[in-house]
Amino acid sequence: MPNPDSHDIYQLDYDAMAQVFVDQHRQMLMSCLDGLTEEEARANLVESKTTLLGLVKHATFVERVWFGEAATGKSRSELGIAATPDRSFVLKASDTIESVQRDYEQALEESRQALKDKTGEDVFPGNRRGPLPVRWVLLHVLRELAQHCGHADILREQILAARKPQHV
Repeated sequence: MPNPDSHDIYQLDYDAMAQVFVDQHRQMLMSCLDGLTEEEARANLVESKTTLLGLVKHATFVERVWFGEAATGKSRSELGIAATPDRSFVLKASDTIESVQRDYEQALEESRQALKDKTGEDVFPGNRRGPLPVRWVLLHVLRELAQHCGHADILREQILAARKPQHV
């Protein structure tokens, strides 16, 4: 993954540069599960449904909404994804770190295919808001990923802190 803070990235056009930032955040979110147990990945540390495993599962939903539904006009039902963002955080008993990461990787590949040969000025016709420029979609996905990376940082910090012996 290219580092956005490198001179070769500074020279890219806007669309390519935005894609580098999106990819960086995708990788950052995926890595929030590295080295965790299944129990830690499912740990519910806040009042909402937000868990680290749930964040990555939700990111899969986000990819399929924006690069499946918005790009093609297919319904969420046709795409096999949750009907609402809230439901996309719900974990099944069969969800594991490996299975959720594998599904996310598959969604990322589908997203890359949807973006192939597209510029920011191209339009995705299938969103409920109406047709949207690809550039707006990329920036929206970046915004969403950045928010969830922040959530993941805090949850992961709490999980790792709980591993350390408490000194009295």
